[in-house]
Amino acid sequence: MDVSPLVWCVSLGLAAAVLIVDVAVVGRRPHIPSTSECLRYLGVYIGLAVAFAVVVWAVWGADPAGEFVAGWLTEYSLSVDNLFVFLLIMSRFAVPRQYQQTALLIGIILALVFRGAFIAAGAAVIASFSWVFYLFGAFLVWTAVKVAREGVGEDEESGEDYRPPALVRVVQRFLPTTDGYHGVRLTAQVDGRRHVTPMLLVLVAIGATDLLFAFDSIPAVFGLTQEPYLVLMANVFALMGLRQLYFLLGGLLTRLRYLNIGLGVLLGFIGVKLVLQALHENTLPFLNGGESVEWAPELPSWVSLAVIVVTLGVTAVTSIAASRRDERRAPAEAGRADEVDARRP
Repeated sequence: MDVSPLVWCVSLGLAAAVLIVDVAVVGRRPHIPSTSECLRYLGVYIGLAVAFAVVVWAVWGADPAGEFVAGWLTEYSLSVDNLFVFLLIMSRFAVPRQYQQTALLIGIILALVFRGAFIAAGAAVIASFSWVFYLFGAFLVWTAVKVAREGVGEDEESGEDYRPPALVRVVQRFLPTTDGYHGVRLTAQVDGRRHVTPMLLVLVAIGATDLLFAFDSIPAVFGLTQEPYLVLMANVFALMGLRQLYFLLGGLLTRLRYLNIGLGVLLGFIGVKLVLQALHENTLPFLNGGESVEWAPELPSWVSLAVIVVTLGVTAVTSIAASRRDERRAPAEAGRADEVDARRP
């Protein structure tokens, strides 16, 4: 896949223009977006991603288009997982709802910066050391087990249970903090002395979270496509509309109880795919004499896309079904508890 510098510049310019418009709209009037507003923007961003996939198909063919869609869906699902942590951060720091939109937008900008740096570093490492796929694959399999275990038999943490990252605790220890928010300002004058506001702590927490999630997401998308252009655009489109999705889903995020298990399966599949690809392209002298391992299959992009779609679909359906079952069961259990109380002398 040959991507000219002009295509890079145009693509990044258009993505930056969308982001600037979004920043200008939010910065002008911090507010709680309505459901119709969220759906409208979310539809635009998803439509842009689909249109981009069609362009990739028309210019470079079906395989790159399939790789982009697979990468976009994977990054989108991992980004939705970010929303759980963002919910905990907003709850822990009691961020007023009208200011949450601004905090989320800055968090998305930080995520783009961090992921862009990781993509550049990852592409350089892959170009020089093909054996790095072994490390990426092993890391993703380990992460998959860790993520899936978090989704088994565990209730979602409350805001009170959330423990801020070490960097936030350092800021709290050495910088005086105001008791309340001062709009979306990061600092404020209190008794003639400059203090940081809780909004700064929120942004530090979100930034630290973005950095940690980049460690998982970038190896995952490189397991689906090694084209840096597609990797970057998959991340850009996955982060677009995340802010609207946060407000649109809200409490519904807690109903996706099996999301971690689904993500674990997804990351595990991509990790195994990376190891198989590394075996297929093996150059390590101590493994099979530095020759390719013939039995290791090279999975086509459509297989990856099918596994991703099926996994996410099953995760969503089973999560919603389990939540509805619990909702139906709750009134019956409450009625039985009332009967027991009524029978007691």
